[in-house]
Amino acid sequence: MRILSVVLAGGEGKRLYPLTRDRAKPAVPFGGRYRIVDFVLSNMVNSGFLRIKVLTQFKSNSLNNHISRYWALAPNHDIYVELVPAQMRVGPWWYKGSADAIFQNLDIIIYEKADYVCVFGADHVYRMDIRQMLDHHIEREAELTVAAVPVPVEEAASFGIIEVDREWKMIGFAEKPEKPKEIPNRPGWALASMGNYIFNTEALVQEIKKDAESDTSSHDFGRNIIASMFERYPVYVYDFSSNIVPGSTALDRGYWKDVGDIDTYWKAHMDMVAVSPSFNLYNYEWPIRTGFKPLPPAKFVFANEKERRVGIATDSMVSEGCIISGGHINRSVLGPNVRINSFAYVTDSVLLEGVEVGRYVQIRNTIIDKHSHIANGVRIGYDPEADRKRFTVTPNGIVVIARQSRVEK
Repeated sequence: MRILSVVLAGGEGKRLYPLTRDRAKPAVPFGGRYRIVDFVLSNMVNSGFLRIKVLTQFKSNSLNNHISRYWALAPNHDIYVELVPAQMRVGPWWYKGSADAIFQNLDIIIYEKADYVCVFGADHVYRMDIRQMLDHHIEREAELTVAAVPVPVEEAASFGIIEVDREWKMIGFAEKPEKPKEIPNRPGWALASMGNYIFNTEALVQEIKKDAESDTSSHDFGRNIIASMFERYPVYVYDFSSNIVPGSTALDRGYWKDVGDIDTYWKAHMDMVAVSPSFNLYNYEWPIRTGFKPLPPAKFVFANEKERRVGIATDSMVSEGCIISGGHINRSVLGPNVRINSFAYVTDSVLLEGVEVGRYVQIRNTIIDKHSHIANGVRIGYDPEADRKRFTVTPNGIVVIARQSRVEK
């Protein structure tokens, strides 16, 4: 049995702006020392799916660098993570949609002679043993299996919602419906597509070619491929909440976040710093893999309690190379090489690599992109009107400071 995995990593990520001003969405840093793409790649490698093609397009330089430097496997042994840049193979245009991305690279799929093709998105934070989904696909003799996660009906309007019968065979699909169909025998819950698919190769090739010939298609997997296949093929749905990953607990089992907008990106970080996290990075049986830089351990200095000059972190995650120099961070995530200077206070925030926070700074509910400098005495996250004049602020009040910013008082 030969399996090929294809990761769709060309997303522009407009809703994550300004974090996507200079990089593709899958390349956005996450969890201190990772990139978003690391989660799907880790799931594939940990599951033993070791032939992986990563399709890139939008502002892909940092994504290309990350994967080429840190995700080399052993190509001489037919196991690899390979980048596939957009090449305009079928005409003078870039990918028109996720289905068109596969169509423009059908030669790769045909050349690999795989029995099954896993087509997964690169924008989500989760752990998944994909072998269990493949077993489900084979047992039901499906041509396509779609991974889905149960969500409360009141939240379902944000997702592509799948309707199933009692055998979990797909019988309907609606993109962001006003009245989502509920799961049989589970009132109040609907099935949201995760954007992860397993195809029999022949069916995928046929459907992708058919879609490419349509002048009315938007060439999107959800809207066009999935929404039409279930009427002509046996298409089944895999319940992600039933997936059991080694080392998982009842608390973090079934955790999945589409970190496609700023508020969800921030919320997912806050999930990780909880005392009992709903997404636990400290599961060593199913590690999230990424690159390592030759940096020293994090350092906490000054213990001058009399003057309240104490380097301290509470309910936080601090990456390598950080120096907490007489400041205090709380419920925050720090990427590598962040420096927090004396008397500063940072809470409920995410600071990416190389950020420097000056003395007496106060920061809350803020995301600061790489290599930014916050001058002494600045306050961020306390005055929404003032913040909106200088920074991006979400409707929920999360402040975002763009990469390499210099913020003065």
